[in-house]
Amino acid sequence: MSTAPRTPRRLVPPTVPASAPHEGTDPPADGGAGTPGSSDPARALPLHMALDDGDSPADVVDALFLGRFASGEQPYSCGATVEKVRSGLTLLPPGALVLRQARKGTRSAVLAEGEGWTILVSRWSAGADVTVIATSDELAEHVLTSAVQDAEDEPKPQPDSVPMGFWYVSPRRGAHRITRKISAAPWEELRANYTAPVAEALDSLMKMTADDVTGRLLLLHGPPGTGKTSALRTLARAWQEWCRVDCVLDPEQLFSDVGYLMDVAVGESDEDGERWRLLMLEDCDELIRGEAKHQTGQSLSRLLNLTDGLLGQGRNVLVGITTNEDLERMHPAVVRPGRCLARIEVGRLSRDEAARWLGTSEGIDREGATLAELYALRRGAFPALPVPSRPTDGLYL
Repeated sequence: MSTAPRTPRRLVPPTVPASAPHEGTDPPADGGAGTPGSSDPARALPLHMALDDGDSPADVVDALFLGRFASGEQPYSCGATVEKVRSGLTLLPPGALVLRQARKGTRSAVLAEGEGWTILVSRWSAGADVTVIATSDELAEHVLTSAVQDAEDEPKPQPDSVPMGFWYVSPRRGAHRITRKISAAPWEELRANYTAPVAEALDSLMKMTADDVTGRLLLLHGPPGTGKTSALRTLARAWQEWCRVDCVLDPEQLFSDVGYLMDVAVGESDEDGERWRLLMLEDCDELIRGEAKHQTGQSLSRLLNLTDGLLGQGRNVLVGITTNEDLERMHPAVVRPGRCLARIEVGRLSRDEAARWLGTSEGIDREGATLAELYALRRGAFPALPVPSRPTDGLYL
């Protein structure tokens, strides 16, 4: 079924252009805003809003909200994001009068007003964006504070937990960071999970301070299930006084998208001042293997530039990478001397070490066991098959 084109409907009346002063009215000497002939940007061009069948009620709510700001009726704006809103809160200040509400699934948009101010509350799932416009900056801040104060649903404290940031690109909001509490055992409890040479190398790493930083790249490599990620979580706990740890959930996009990289590594300011930051990138095999320069183009170059090139200059940024790659298969530029803060191969526990960990040698292969296999044996699961040798080239899982 086809429909004839509809004439756009004007939602917000146009203002009088600055070039068309009212008849018989001279512009004031001071050129004050909101008067004919002034420099008020709202008078520079007429303001229009066209609607068609591709628009939604939420689009109308947004347009009505922006109209008061664009016209200069309420020229001051401020906003805040609440990652997880406490149950039962509307995020509307006391006395707010609801003007429009649009709801679809877990998303909603509410437009409300009070004396001299307007608020837009955009909800999604558990979070919300709250924006206020008002006749003064002080009023806008006051209304915003009354809307979002104590609105964040704080997670219940967890034993042995540490705050960690998570970066990702949202189709709706672009580069975005959220913070979560993650479990992280103290190193003393975790040390027995690693073979002796690895434990000794991690001993030094856990004791490190900001004054000890030399290289900018931290590399943990070895077979799957050997505890590389657990070591990084515990490292976040050990370093939390001087280093903030962020996990990048989409590392391939980070180094292929310059804007995203600048937001995460350079443009994002740390509220704690001069603290170091560790960016964790998990399972980045394609990025650092020997043929990476040919396969990933500029991605490897940007990683290296961040660790000790111009991009990393003046920024206290470390990059931690976990990979299943063998050392000899890594790109030589990644493992060259001076670039790595630490380069640790996390392998299987020997048979004797695994037997001490488990309390019995039953089910343990003569070549030892990974940490994941030991946890499976503890739960009574069948032992995992030995890890096959990896082919020298071709794809693998």
